[in-house]
Formats: sequence, structure tokens, C-alpha cells
Amino acid sequence: MGDVTVLLEAARQGQPLAVGQIFDLLYPELKRIAHARLRWRDDRLLMETGMLVHEAYLRLVDVQRLGAADRGHFLAYASRVMRSVVVDLVREQQAHRRGGGPQGQVTLDTAALHALLPPGEDEILRIHDALQELARVDARLVQVVEMRYFVGLDNQEIADCLGLTTRTVERDWQKARSFLFRVMNPG
Repeated sequence: MGDVTVLLEAARQGQPLAVGQIFDLLYPELKRIAHARLRWRDDRLLMETGMLVHEAYLRLVDVQRLGAADRGHFLAYASRVMRSVVVDLVREQQAHRRGGGPQGQVTLDTAALHALLPPGEDEILRIHDALQELARVDARLVQVVEMRYFVGLDNQEIADCLGLTTRTVERDWQKARSFLFRVMNPG
């Protein structure tokens, strides 16, 4: 077992310092994930990568609720928490002012989901809503998107985390991209 796995087990056993040690070990990877979460931000979203990692830490302090068994699971969960932080911030900022711009069409690059992350608050909420809709259809597809796109795991790492074959992960990735394209580009 790796250090992170041992620390996750320690955190589940109630050792309060374990969460901080996990964050220390994974800080560069968490910062990379935070950067990916914020790369599509606009100037109205006032958050830096370090701030996002620290906010995620505050939300993850109670790791006993977390069923993460290893590094990949933990990073996937941390990515979801960061998405939640960004969405909450956007909603809070929109609540303080009126309106929001019109929603335009979003294109889907067949090589990756980068085109799903255009700048702007409305698009952040559209992406979040699309992933929530996908979760109602197939939660595993959302896990594959989060692990591949937001965490940066490759197909083999995702397969290992989810107990799947790499071919199944590839098919799930294709299904998820197709679904998200249809949801985000109605008509």
C-alpha cells in the first residue's frame, strides 16, 4: 500500500492529522486539478488555485465520510469538491447581481472536453448542470469524466480505480462525451 492509502485508512480510523498529511503529499496534484477547474474562469470569478485547494481542504476535513480507498479515488473526490466550490462561488456571485449573459452554443472537441469549458459563469453552471443530468443517467460516466478530464488520470488508472477494463472506460468516455454534447447543444 502507498502512503496515501495508509493515510486514508488512518483518517477513516479517526486520526485527525492524516487529512493534512494527505493534502501535503498530494498538494502538487491538487493544485493541478484546481488549475484545471479555474482555467475557464473569467475575471469575475475571483479565486486562485491555492485558494481553491484550501477551500477543498476545509470541506474534506471530515474524511470519515469519504469512502476513498486510494490516491485515484481521493483525487476524484477532491475534484468533485473543487467543482462544488466553484459552482457555489458562481451562484453566490450571480445572486449579488442581476441577470447574466445569454448562453451560446458550446462545441465538443472529439479529442477532449476542453471545449466544454469556455469562459464565463453561465457556462460553468451549464457544465455543472449537464454533469448532474448525466449522473441521473449513469453515475459511472460522471466518474470517468471527472477522473479523466478533471483529475488527469489515464484510462488504465481509471479502470483500476473503478474496477473496470480499459475498454469499458474508453466506451464510457465516448458515451459521456456524446451525452454532454447533446445536452449542451440542444436543437
